[in-house]
Amino acid sequence: MKRGDALERIAAALERLAPPPAPPTDWLTAPAYVWDGETARAVTVLDAVPLAQLHGIAAQKAALKSNCERLARGAAAHDVLLWGARGMGKSALVRAAVADVQASDPHALALVQIAPGALPTFPALVAELAQQSRAFLLFIDDLGFGADGRAEMLALRSLLDGGVAPRPAHVRLVVTANRRSIVEREDTSAAIHERDERDDALALADRFGLTLGFHPADKDTYLAILAGYTAPLGLSFDAEEAMAFAIQRGNRSGRTALQFATELAGRAGLML
Repeated sequence: MKRGDALERIAAALERLAPPPAPPTDWLTAPAYVWDGETARAVTVLDAVPLAQLHGIAAQKAALKSNCERLARGAAAHDVLLWGARGMGKSALVRAAVADVQASDPHALALVQIAPGALPTFPALVAELAQQSRAFLLFIDDLGFGADGRAEMLALRSLLDGGVAPRPAHVRLVVTANRRSIVEREDTSAAIHERDERDDALALADRFGLTLGFHPADKDTYLAILAGYTAPLGLSFDAEEAMAFAIQRGNRSGRTALQFATELAGRAGLML
């Protein structure tokens, strides 16, 4: 057998073993997608609680819902930063606000969650979405700003700034972050590189048109959040037990309230 024939046979065999190329993403049908850096996976059911069940964050709900409605109908909308206390419903609010808009028009707006580490591929994703006739909210959940996150922070800042090929008006970002320093400047005697990192975070925060803060719940707010979960099930609760549950977990938050409501529902043999 000639050497050229052998190489052709090997190439043909490798071609048969290679997986077929992924079909193009249908960006117009699913309520949500997950972008892994190369391809998008459609999410047929968006995991979201009803917006009305999120308590203690009324102003944040109204602001984010209004922004999502504007984006969905083709009006000017902001990139959004949700920052602050853990467990107070930042991620849940993003999903709930999008689902609430979709209840009126399922095809007007889609949520696209960006997988960890996929931020450098944003330009390719945005270029693909620019060709679509639908609005998209790109979702970066729990963005970090440690030593490993600085490169991503700078990449995101560059994306928000725009460039020669501007980001289309129907594609906007929503980012959640726990670090308080992303929006508050602290007067410390930190080393120069620490001040630089803090300035980078502040410069990033400045590029969001809408910034929503989430703060730890006081006792009354925590109990109100809990009541919002239990009342629809006809469940009552003991306030002292609810507070003891929160103390055991080290915080009063919407997440803690949901966990205690889950415990109560489980005891009663109910689904939450």
